[in-house]
Amino acid sequence: MRTTLLVIAKEPLPGRVKTRLVPPYTFEQAAQLAEAALSDTLAAALTVPACRRVLVLEGRPGPWLPDGFEVIPQSGGPLDERLASAFAAVRGPALLIGMDTPQVAPELLAVEWEGVDAWFGPAADGGFWALGLRVPDPDLMRGVPVSTPDTGAAQLLRLREAGLRVAVLPLLRDVDTAEDAAAVAALAPGTRFAACLARIAAGWDDRP
Repeated sequence: MRTTLLVIAKEPLPGRVKTRLVPPYTFEQAAQLAEAALSDTLAAALTVPACRRVLVLEGRPGPWLPDGFEVIPQSGGPLDERLASAFAAVRGPALLIGMDTPQVAPELLAVEWEGVDAWFGPAADGGFWALGLRVPDPDLMRGVPVSTPDTGAAQLLRLREAGLRVAVLPLLRDVDTAEDAAAVAALAPGTRFAACLARIAAGWDDRP
């Protein structure tokens, strides 16, 4: 079964993304880092066999968006509702990831479904960086508390209480703080994200 890859993201605009990086970074620098992280994520998704690649976007596409993606708007409401709406927009097996893990390796996204009903990617902050469902069911996300240290555990419990056979992906670290940014760049020095962070540290502006 081919998988639909969903990437849920915000348009990387200053003051709208990665605001927890400020300070020490400026809002403009935080947006540059967000754009680099999103570009890395989209590039990884492009290399994985998929029946569809869908960007679930808050905002407008920009020059950072490569060919090969459909774009659908994010719904409003809290994160659990936005995740539920993303899954409601597709049929068949789907894997959803965010834009906060530029270190993600393409092989982590090439999930298989034999004997598996759901994939779960835990994040180091207690959330999750990936969620996959063989049969998309928006109700599996609705009502799960978001943005708490227990969000990931609550979502995983919801999947298991539904009787799903869950496979767990490796733990990854989201980029939320300056400490996260430095750690992720060190783990993945060949990424656009790491290069952008290095340019900012060197005092170079990433944009004209």
